[in-house]
Amino acid sequence: MKKLPARTMHFALPLALTLVMTFFVSGVATIRAIGFADGMLSSWMESWTASWLMAFPIMLFLMPVMRRLLGRVIEQK
Repeated sequence: MKKLPARTMHFALPLALTLVMTFFVSGVATIRAIGFADGMLSSWMESWTASWLMAFPIMLFLMPVMRRLLGRVIEQK
């Protein structure tokens, strides 16, 4: 299988992280809010979509900022 070029990492990493993280967090929040009721899956998917639509652009902006900030307090090899 052909791999994507290295330049796509700055986009692919936050995409993958936000998809997975918002999936689980919205699932937990939905189950805690309404339980395993009728329509829970639909509510979860709606919450996931809304969460991801917010999380992805925020992550694109914050990743370089956080790298710079953490670079100030974490020793480099």
